[in-house]
Amino acid sequence: MNYRTRSVLFLFPVFSMIILMACREGGKTTGNDKDNVKTPTQADEHSGTDLKSLLQYAAANGDKLNDSTLLGYRKLVDSLYETGGYNPIWSARQRWLPAGDSLLTFIEGAQTYGLFPSDYHFGPLSFFRRIVREDTLARKNAAIWNRADILLTDAFFTLVKDLRHGRLDYDSVTLRKDSVLPDSFYVRTLATARQFGVRGALDSLEPRIPGYDSLKAYLPEFLANAHFRKLTWLDYPFKDSTVFYTALTRRLQEVGYIDSSVTRADTAMLAAALRRYQETNKLKVTGRASQETVTMMNNSDWEKFKRIAINLDRYKLLPDTLPKTYVWVDLPGFYLQVHDADTIALESKVIVGAPKTRTPLLTSEISNFVTYPQWTVPNSIIFKEMLPAIKRNVDYLRKQNLMVVDDNDSVRDPLTINWKRLSKNNFPYQLKQRQGDDNSLGVMKFNFKNKYDVYLHDTNVRWMFDNKFRAVSHGCVRVQQWRKLSAFLIRNDTMRYHPDTLKNWIVRQEKHTVWGFAHVPIYLRYFTAEGKKGKIAFYDDIYGEDRVARNKYFASKPIF
Repeated sequence: MNYRTRSVLFLFPVFSMIILMACREGGKTTGNDKDNVKTPTQADEHSGTDLKSLLQYAAANGDKLNDSTLLGYRKLVDSLYETGGYNPIWSARQRWLPAGDSLLTFIEGAQTYGLFPSDYHFGPLSFFRRIVREDTLARKNAAIWNRADILLTDAFFTLVKDLRHGRLDYDSVTLRKDSVLPDSFYVRTLATARQFGVRGALDSLEPRIPGYDSLKAYLPEFLANAHFRKLTWLDYPFKDSTVFYTALTRRLQEVGYIDSSVTRADTAMLAAALRRYQETNKLKVTGRASQETVTMMNNSDWEKFKRIAINLDRYKLLPDTLPKTYVWVDLPGFYLQVHDADTIALESKVIVGAPKTRTPLLTSEISNFVTYPQWTVPNSIIFKEMLPAIKRNVDYLRKQNLMVVDDNDSVRDPLTINWKRLSKNNFPYQLKQRQGDDNSLGVMKFNFKNKYDVYLHDTNVRWMFDNKFRAVSHGCVRVQQWRKLSAFLIRNDTMRYHPDTLKNWIVRQEKHTVWGFAHVPIYLRYFTAEGKKGKIAFYDDIYGEDRVARNKYFASKPIF
């Protein structure tokens, strides 16, 4: 008898005792915790009573089978078994049915879908699977088979929801209309899985979007090379310095920069440890905690997997499929893509809003574009930046090529205005930047309807496209390849807008509004991980959206 079999035989009585104790509350049990039968036929005969008893217990105890096992879909599970005469779904005659075996295997490899096996009762199910395979006595215990059957059904329904809708809450830019899946959808998917196969039924629920497919395609390779460790997460900026530096000390101990015997590190010890960490990881050596240092510390393989999971779920907030032609702007990736008939017709670097002046997430349609546009400065920029500068020196207006326009649309001489008396509550003017090469909007502006008054445009500081970090704008998106984007939009309307016409307008610095072309959908979205060039590329979490989602949904997930 090998070591593993002896261990299982030793553990089974202990396991049975745990089930017995866990299933008793207030003198009641969840059903027969030990229901040994002599034949497979007897096991099936006992199932009806056992399944009904287990589900009745769960209904009376907050949907729990025991203290540690909560059924997420208890009512639906109960209804399903009642309709089926309380017959097992995943096993028969003390054997897993093909669908049951397939579902167990799917749960075991759920991480390849960006899922956490622990969300699908993986712990008890993997133990059940192993013990009935390796121990004859356990195999004859009908109670084990019945508990496993209920857990598998509940796990299947949870998988349906997580693959179809994801785990993130719907928000203002979610484009799905099926906010709640009806019970009939779960039951129908289960019937498909039992008849045609579990994996095919579950795979059919996933988004059919290129970005999702590529990210998921490179996930197995990431998992194969990943080294998962449970490391202390650091929230930064912090609210409580004591809590933060205690966590920082623990984090530095976990990777060997502070001895594990130290109970409290003083300032000098922390600074020395941080300097060594920063030097090793090629960061700016300061000996102080910074956003850059904390981001590096939080960037473990385990935390990267959580980011992959978050990004896969973001695709599930989109429709099942996207239009044939559309413009896609990924804010953390700092790029724009034009998708046309399953190909990328155009790709461009972009500059997006700074963390304090974020580019909003939105869905719209590009309806027109303007050559040599005039920029009407938003009030938010006037009051935060320009008015203080003007009060210091009125010549600021001339240097920025700005003109002052009153309520009658008349241009005013700025020297005749008492700027010191003006404020946010008293400002009867507009500031407009004259068109030209030094205009902040550059040569071209692309309009699409939205409540934030943002748009795509060229820029007069094109050198900034060479920077790696490009979250610096006031909220609009600056596009490097604006010429190619405009040419794409009018590609099917050369009779009215011949390419030479557009070129001549630009040469002559003429203002024109170009419209009449087919509106092109545009998506401004936030994705920090994507499958690219044979691997998964990660982008900076420029607005902290990953951190928020991680803390809300995945902070305490156990490593699989």
